[in-house]
Amino acid sequence: MKKTAIITILILLISLTMIPNAFSLWGSKIKKLSPSSDMLNIPIADVDDGKAHYFNVKADDDIMVSFFVLKSSDGVIRAAIDACDVCYRSGKGYVQEGDFMVCTNCGRRFASTRINEIKGGCNPAPLNRKIIGKNLVIEMKDINENSWYCKYKKQ
Repeated sequence: MKKTAIITILILLISLTMIPNAFSLWGSKIKKLSPSSDMLNIPIADVDDGKAHYFNVKADDDIMVSFFVLKSSDGVIRAAIDACDVCYRSGKGYVQEGDFMVCTNCGRRFASTRINEIKGGCNPAPLNRKIIGKNLVIEMKDINENSWYCKYKKQ
């Protein structure tokens, strides 16, 4: 009986690690931001590790806008809404698999170096950003213009 319980627990743990959003059981993958002077300031040191970092912020229309930031394999810090023109109604967004962002609705894969370069279709919706000093800066006007993408997300 004890051996069966241990095997069951091991299978459960292995299964959870294979589910892209399993870590959400232990806490949110999304960090909530608050604007300052109509801008979001994200320290570059927090997002320059090659991993997708997820954020959300409330737009003027009260929609919680989710987006991700990552340093692509070519060394550029990129940002995109966690949705696209095609699959946004699913409210599912993207997960990172190596150097790719993968749509969790349709499964399409997008190279990190293409984020912010291509707009439309199932590509992650680009989000304007600039680097000022040691911060990645995103203006709230850009968040507000893209809030419709996140209308169906479950926050």
